[in-house]
Amino acid sequence: MRAMVFGNAVSKLELRNVPTPKPAANQVLIKVLACGVCRTDLHVIDGDLSEPKLPLIPGHEIVGCIERLGTNVEGYQEGQRVGVPWLGRTCGNCFYCLEGRENLCDHPGFTGYTINGGYAEYCVADSKFVFSLSEKADPVSLAPLLCAGLIGYRSLKLAGKVHTLGIYGFGAAAHILCQIAKHQGIEVFAFTRDSDIAAQNFARNLGASWAGGSSETSPSPLDAAIVFAPVGALVPASLKSVRKGGRVICGGIHMSDIPSFPYADLWEERSIASVANLTRQDGREFFTLAEAASVRTEVIPYPLEKANDALDHLREGKLQGAAVLVP
Repeated sequence: MRAMVFGNAVSKLELRNVPTPKPAANQVLIKVLACGVCRTDLHVIDGDLSEPKLPLIPGHEIVGCIERLGTNVEGYQEGQRVGVPWLGRTCGNCFYCLEGRENLCDHPGFTGYTINGGYAEYCVADSKFVFSLSEKADPVSLAPLLCAGLIGYRSLKLAGKVHTLGIYGFGAAAHILCQIAKHQGIEVFAFTRDSDIAAQNFARNLGASWAGGSSETSPSPLDAAIVFAPVGALVPASLKSVRKGGRVICGGIHMSDIPSFPYADLWEERSIASVANLTRQDGREFFTLAEAASVRTEVIPYPLEKANDALDHLREGKLQGAAVLVP
């Protein structure tokens, strides 16, 4: 099969012909129909996340159909459409797994990082960690939901009950979350790069009541802010717009260092929290909610062999919406 492979410290992938994987016990072989390009892929390839499996096939926003079942697989059948997320497996035995917090598992496996992912024509996945997906929906449009959508939803859950929400960085995750928030009656304030008028218009078109530069103060106090951009300076900036008792949620897996800020900006029971990974329950809740909210994703398809172009465009901030590879 064809696959885009990361094999060294150079931030480029190589198109290779590699053996098609075979499903082991409890696994399914999936023919990849689409695979989203996520900022986490950039963090792996650029070395921000250390110790990836090498050589590695990246990609963890996978939509495909089951080609073959491994032994002991229950609840799925050949030909069925499924999605594969970032969380590829857990140990099931550590403190966090036993407490229902499998997103914090001590011995996890991550798709496209420690497990080969979906920048390929086929992949294998643990059947217990895939999601059934709509057979009718466009697979390219579904792909960003598998991480951008899921992490946005988990970030919103951690924010708690809110009426006004600030979103810092309006990319793949934000453009999905904005629609979810609007469906739930939450007023959204979008913060982008100061000069990115196109992103600000994009946010307004998706339901944001206000959009402006990240150096601006919110025109209305925020119950919570979610920071998707991997820029640590946005944490103290967003704190200035959060009301007493409000929360700032850091929604990325990697971020530049957070600069020091006055304690007064945190005082009055404001708090800062980070989101780590997802749980399968998050997925079950989110896909039901996304369907109810009629979420539409803005996608830019790329052929599999153009993965490096897609990653470069993401790195350079040239994407409005989400890039998706189509084998």
